[in-house]
Amino acid sequence: MLDEQVSTEQLRGMLRLRQAELQSAIAADTSRLTQVEARLRIIEMEGTMPADDIQVKRIPAVRVAELTATATNLEPASITPVIQPLYRELGERLGLAGLVPAGPGLAYYQDAPDGDGVVVHATLPVNAAPSSGHRFQITDLPEISQAATIVHHGSMNNVLATIQTLARWIDRNGYRSTGYPRELYLECPDDQDKWVTELQEPITPA
Repeated sequence: MLDEQVSTEQLRGMLRLRQAELQSAIAADTSRLTQVEARLRIIEMEGTMPADDIQVKRIPAVRVAELTATATNLEPASITPVIQPLYRELGERLGLAGLVPAGPGLAYYQDAPDGDGVVVHATLPVNAAPSSGHRFQITDLPEISQAATIVHHGSMNNVLATIQTLARWIDRNGYRSTGYPRELYLECPDDQDKWVTELQEPITPA
């Protein structure tokens, strides 16, 4: 550096670039570590969740206000940073529109049209007519004639074990899944470990 007469400003720029590279590597490693830890929890919980908590029922149609965004995949590490800001924004926009949610939040997922990622739908039930004047979409979610449901207790970051229990039950009882499960947020206190969420997976006889 002395031979090439690198200036203080150039050195600062080089170090900032290196700093950004290291921060990016740390973030990637942290994400991978989180996924490994989640899978370890699934292994440790294998067989401990009672399958008799699963019910098959009809989910009625509901009118909702929604905001959407795209996540890279359905892993909790990808969904959480996308869906939480959506719900904060949706709550604010409903308040500005003078609307009050008519029930608990409901999230559902669809494959992205281009096949790259998953479309996240953050919704709240409302008693309102569809209108183009809102800064959110009002839509009618169709009923699910047959859904296998299970209640998940705790943070959605730890939902994979519950999803796996539901998937095994569906397979062992002569059904097949016909879509991603909806998530009905029954209780959402500040402490996410005390959340109560019902997973509603559409099914049909195999």
